[in-house]
Amino acid sequence: MSTLLVEGGHRLQGRVAVEGNKNAALPLLAACLLTGEECVLTNVPRIGDVEVMARLLLDLGAEVDGIGSTTLRVRAPRLHSHAPDRTLVGRLRGSVLLLGPLLARVGRAHLAPPGGDFPARRSISTHLEALLAMGARQGSGSDHLLEASDGLKGASMYLYEASVTGTETALLAAAAAHGVTEIRHAAMEPHVVELCEFLQQLGAGVTGIGSSTLRVEGAARLCGATHQLRGDYIEAGSWAVVGAITGGEIDIEGACEAEMEVVGAVLKRMNVRCAFKDGIFEVKPSSPKAVRRITTGLWPAFPSDLVSLFTVLATQADGRTLVHDWMYELRLFALEQLSGMGADLFLADAHRIIVTGPTRLRGGRVLDSRDLRSGMSLIAAGLAADGQTRVQPLETVERGYSQLVERLHALGAKVAKVE
Repeated sequence: MSTLLVEGGHRLQGRVAVEGNKNAALPLLAACLLTGEECVLTNVPRIGDVEVMARLLLDLGAEVDGIGSTTLRVRAPRLHSHAPDRTLVGRLRGSVLLLGPLLARVGRAHLAPPGGDFPARRSISTHLEALLAMGARQGSGSDHLLEASDGLKGASMYLYEASVTGTETALLAAAAAHGVTEIRHAAMEPHVVELCEFLQQLGAGVTGIGSSTLRVEGAARLCGATHQLRGDYIEAGSWAVVGAITGGEIDIEGACEAEMEVVGAVLKRMNVRCAFKDGIFEVKPSSPKAVRRITTGLWPAFPSDLVSLFTVLATQADGRTLVHDWMYELRLFALEQLSGMGADLFLADAHRIIVTGPTRLRGGRVLDSRDLRSGMSLIAAGLAADGQTRVQPLETVERGYSQLVERLHALGAKVAKVE
């Protein structure tokens, strides 16, 4: 386990480039199992979650070259197992995305309960309902046992929840199913769009991309493809908050302008000087101000993955802000640790927190990064605090942020990784 020592009070400045979207990389890697031909993914984020998914593919019998780099080559002419390694599955919620490809290629799947952030609170019922609608049969037990020996069949379905990974599971299965599948109340996030476009490259017919109704015409044989991942707007938004909370000036490259609108809109409401110019998202020194409310929602609303970071930014904003994350029950609990740093917080319930600022944060504490996004937000708090802060385990944050320590150094942060 590693700890990040953060010396606060330094204004960050410079340029940082974001890598590919983490939430696109995982379903795209799963999609590579749908074909026996080679698939090449470029601009892949060099993060822990991607490495775990790549090793899951290896465990199933695929060949994966380039692990740890930004280019992955995947070949899966034969799969020798239908049961991914349960230890790796227990580390990654995205492992659920393997169910559709395994049913399509092998006719059965045996998946241990997926891990990741808040595993006990995040159901995969939407995924299972989609697969059952396409003809899969479910066994009993605590593990997820599915069989489709006669192949998957196209179906018409309404997703009870517009789950991102639930929509992706349905898409992956439908791409190799016999006939046409219609998915209504589908998620519309940019990473879902990216998966749809990749499935088109593989040879599946996908229409309605970017809407809540997707139609997929399955292909009997899917081909290989090459795809460059788009920049991660969540990572870009994280660096924008790091710049704003330290009074810094940061240029962020690699993100898509349309996707950064959801981030920039809230930053501008908080009086943060920012703009997208010539492919660069610029953050200038600002005096943040509170907004009445920040509420998460389904795309294109404000993303839950950024709510922790914006809560920390609200501690440095003038006035009172209500942060409402109705999507996840436990995400805001980790931020209670900020009270010990001097933040004025009131946790109203599992979904709402009231922040009054600005407050002068104090370091000198050990903060527990209980999930990926809260971990990054606690690092941001440490960068704004007086004195030294310890955030651990750093590995939790490195699941989603590539070369974090090196990039913080490049921006002028005083941080050190201690094993």
